[in-house]
Formats: sequence, structure tokens, C-alpha cells
Amino acid sequence: MSAPSAIPVPSAPPSYEETTGINVNYPHPYPVPGPGQKPDGKGTYPPPYMGQPAPAHNPVTVQTVYVQQPVIFYDRPVQMRCPSCNQMIVTRLSYDSGALTWLSCGGLFLLGCVAGCCLIPFCIDALKDVDHTCPNCSALLGSYKRL
Repeated sequence: MSAPSAIPVPSAPPSYEETTGINVNYPHPYPVPGPGQKPDGKGTYPPPYMGQPAPAHNPVTVQTVYVQQPVIFYDRPVQMRCPSCNQMIVTRLSYDSGALTWLSCGGLFLLGCVAGCCLIPFCIDALKDVDHTCPNCSALLGSYKRL
């Protein structure tokens, strides 16, 4: 058998007061009034604050940013601010033949409307795509596709 080795027993870790440097021998939680000061607290001054220095007064610049909500275009005029000319406008509508117009024409042709009646969807605005333009600067603002 081997002889038991002497393992040193670790000591207890230092207390919080010992690690932070707080004077553990000081019996009062508050400073004791010195000579010439009243013990009721009048005439005493709090200890000076020893924290971080006051922040430097840097000039603050303010920038105003206007964010416009996205506009959803349908088949009706929309009141909005034009991003091109920056004016409040009501959009001007123009109708163009789109996928629904051509599908309606083809469907009528397959049903037997071959004598020109299959061209009726090109005369109906409710079957066409809608383009929204600015009445001031004529910029294209958006489109509404039926299909």
C-alpha cells in the first residue's frame, strides 16, 4: 500500500468586501459627522461623486426624414404625393389592354363569337389594366393589373 499523500485543503475564497476593497472595519454605514457639524445631518455635505466625468456637450444635428407609406393602386384614382414633382395630386388613369382583355377575347372566340363580337372586351374598361400617372409631370406612378 502506498502512503496517503498530503493534499492541501483550499482555504475559503475572499469575501465580497475584501475583493471590492470596502473597509470591513468601518462600523457605520454613513460617514460620522466631524467636529463642528451637527449630528442631525444639517450642515453636512454629501461626499463628492467619484464616478464618470460629465459628458461633453456635442452639438446635436437633427435631420427630418419623411417616409411615405406604400401606395396600393386599384382601378380608382388615388390621392398621393408625387415622388417626381413632390406635389399632392390625384392620379390620372389610363386604360391599356392586358391579359384579362386578351383572355376574354379568346374565350368569346372559342364560344363562337367570330364575326367581330369577340373584340367587345377591348371596349370595356373594367377588363383592362390601369396605369396611374401624375397630372402635373406625367410620370408613371404605378399600375393595376387585372390578372
